[in-house]
Amino acid sequence: MKGIWGIVLAAGESKRMGSPKMSLPFRQKTIIETVIANVMASKVEKSIVVLGANHDEVLSLTEKYPVVNCFNANYKAGMLSSVKCGFEHLPPDFRAALVLLGDQPMIDTEVIDLVIETYNKSDRGIVVPVHNGKRGHPLLVDNRYREEIYGLAGPDGLRGLLKKHPEDILEVESLHSSVLKDIDTHEDYLNEVNQNT
Repeated sequence: MKGIWGIVLAAGESKRMGSPKMSLPFRQKTIIETVIANVMASKVEKSIVVLGANHDEVLSLTEKYPVVNCFNANYKAGMLSSVKCGFEHLPPDFRAALVLLGDQPMIDTEVIDLVIETYNKSDRGIVVPVHNGKRGHPLLVDNRYREEIYGLAGPDGLRGLLKKHPEDILEVESLHSSVLKDIDTHEDYLNEVNQNT
């Protein structure tokens, strides 16, 4: 859908995993390739993949796809630095961006499209999927917040934006618990692989 971009965050150091997780096998691909494939099959017009740790290894996987790859040299500063890097590479006229985690290959196209469709039908600038009352990903943010995102700081990360604008948030209920789950540890990985084979 024109003007709707995806920002896939794939710059993390995989500290809790103990080894690079983006290149681990998942559904006949790798974790990062599955995320990209899910986004490409959705109504997202185009995507940016933010690289950082293990840059060359992850790039060797992502460069096969029609995505924009950008490198966050400040990736050790945390996820917010990667969010900012992604927004810096968006075109000026984008309408909204979906922030997706590179370690959530379980989030399928249906969930991504639900968030986009909810945004298109509303006048809100932030859309968040929820499951059983808990907020998850992917988070959609309107262009109006671009400059404000650059100014965010502190431990809250992108959640700081939500705290500042509760009146502009629209929650959409997802039937899929995948919006709440990412792959942080080896145990998480094995659990998800067993459920997705």
